[in-house]
Amino acid sequence: MGIRDVFAVNLKRYRRAVGLSQEELAHRADIDRTYVSALERGRYAASIDVVDRLAAVLGTEAAELLRHIGQPANGDAHRVPGLPGKPKR
Repeated sequence: MGIRDVFAVNLKRYRRAVGLSQEELAHRADIDRTYVSALERGRYAASIDVVDRLAAVLGTEAAELLRHIGQPANGDAHRVPGLPGKPKR
């Protein structure tokens, strides 16, 4: 699985976990809804600035959106079930 696919899977997973629609996520991150859809399908590669804005809206770090599922994260013992690498706060 390439990094674009990893990002697509994680973006969709985090968006659903926080209960946002593609439209609401796009609005909060100041990007177009169709771009969010394309990112979730792995059609486009996001710039690092867009990854950072999406992560901020989703309440995580940009690195978590790029982490392969199953890859250990710092503080692995404090992860939230169902979300790769998201620490409990």
